Amino acid sequence: MRPWQTGKPIVAVATLLLALLGTPALAGPYLLFDIGNGRVLAEEDAFQRWYPASLTKLMTTYVAFRAVESGEIRFNSPILISQNAAKEPPSKMGFPPGSVLTLDNALKIILVKSANDVATAIAESIGGSEAGFAARMNAEARRLGMTDTHFVNAHGLHSTDHYSTARDLALLVRALRTEFPQLANYFALEGIRYGGSVLENHNFLIGRFEGADGMKTGYVCAAGFNLIATATRGRRTLAAIVLGAHSQVERAELAADLLARGFKGFGLGFGGPTLASLRPSEPTPRAAIDIRSQVCSQEAVARRAEMRDDEGRFVLNSPHVRPMTREPRLVAVNLGGASGPIPGKPVYANVPIPTPRPEYPPRTVSAGEGG
Repeated sequence: MRPWQTGKPIVAVATLLLALLGTPALAGPYLLFDIGNGRVLAEEDAFQRWYPASLTKLMTTYVAFRAVESGEIRFNSPILISQNAAKEPPSKMGFPPGSVLTLDNALKIILVKSANDVATAIAESIGGSEAGFAARMNAEARRLGMTDTHFVNAHGLHSTDHYSTARDLALLVRALRTEFPQLANYFALEGIRYGGSVLENHNFLIGRFEGADGMKTGYVCAAGFNLIATATRGRRTLAAIVLGAHSQVERAELAADLLARGFKGFGLGFGGPTLASLRPSEPTPRAAIDIRSQVCSQEAVARRAEMRDDEGRFVLNSPHVRPMTREPRLVAVNLGGASGPIPGKPVYANVPIPTPRPEYPPRTVSAGEGG
């Protein structure tokens, strides 16, 4: 683990220092930073390429926000569920092809439910196709300085050509929170209600960790359990990025511990590197690491089952995470309601267009007509 002080890294063996601090060992890369000034408070393997899984949907959201900002679409614009989108594997909503929902509801669904069918529908509706939207994602990544990131889809389902790093994801997180502060509530939803179904956020810190206000979870076997968690206390907002945890519980407890230590001043970071100036301390492998054998073995699945209580809920033992003693606050989402401009179609001013008059033949005045 590398806490940063006065610009000089204190390099130590990660598992040893974390054990001395009473923190569980981290399975993969992590990064803790201050969103306000971009200072890195602690990191380990922040430049190691990793499969982001559904953390990808943060870039999907960023591209959508930018499209709204430019006037290309609106939050009430229609998002169409195509045949292609409806075929995506779970996690999904299962909407039938031809269904239409607003961009606003689509974003709420992908950020809480992490629905792959809806993410693909957003991509096709805004980008014209999955490939077209992925090109926009990669263009935004380059503009933000995400030098070790490449996207091939909008949902994060596994592809060896779909990767990022903790440092690059941190740049994306900071852009979302600083460029669109008025939209931060999208990432803090405790749950959504669709008809009679209640879907709670998989980010266990929301509603349970003091100041937690976002952002997103992700999981595929090759990546393990990823989490980006943000929290605000006073005027300070921190973000923890945890990649490659072995369970939902582990990623939440590790993120909570990093955030708690950050708020207590661990790492400080006042004179340390920023996200832009951070450099790897040693060469990192170019290929993303695949940990499916550690995460999706029968033994690993059985261990995760033991982390649930009699009602099937995961039990967290972190001193920083309190049980939620109330029902989660839900936001209703529905199909329909789209009245905004269709993505990709020209938007015209609301001015009446003159109707062409038909051409009439020359009029002949007959005798007795006129005066």
